[in-house]
Amino acid sequence: MKYPTTQAIRFLRQKKVEFEPHLFEYVEKGGTSHSSQSLGIDEHAIIKTLVFETNEKKPLIVLMHGDREVSEKNLARHLKVKSVSPASAEKANKLTGYIFGGTSPFGLKTKMPIYAEKTIFDLDKIYINGGKRGFLVEIDPIDLWDVLDLKEVEVGIGK
Repeated sequence: MKYPTTQAIRFLRQKKVEFEPHLFEYVEKGGTSHSSQSLGIDEHAIIKTLVFETNEKKPLIVLMHGDREVSEKNLARHLKVKSVSPASAEKANKLTGYIFGGTSPFGLKTKMPIYAEKTIFDLDKIYINGGKRGFLVEIDPIDLWDVLDLKEVEVGIGK
């Protein structure tokens, strides 16, 4: 299968992480429900890479199940800050080097803290963005620990 060689793919290869590429047709505002339908996989196993900012404008990333949302209140409490909010698409692009909808936690342009929802590690396989819209990579969630400097959080709430 021919797939794009993105910054994320270069990063995964450099770290010798085994992955399986999955391409699908990207749909504007389709989100993880579209990805899960296109690929025939459980939306819970699709992991979103979300860029947030604290009230002090400090950026961070949260890795979250596709069928869950991040409780900004719980995240702020966990980080001991007044508030957190999603970064704008422009700001996220500047920080990560990825276009909104194609953000991957691998090979980021700017080093920032990465928080992962604890239950991600209960899954056998996860599907996470490969650095381009319509491109997920299937990996073992344990590999996230090996290649990213992660902290576990419990900030997920139902959609």
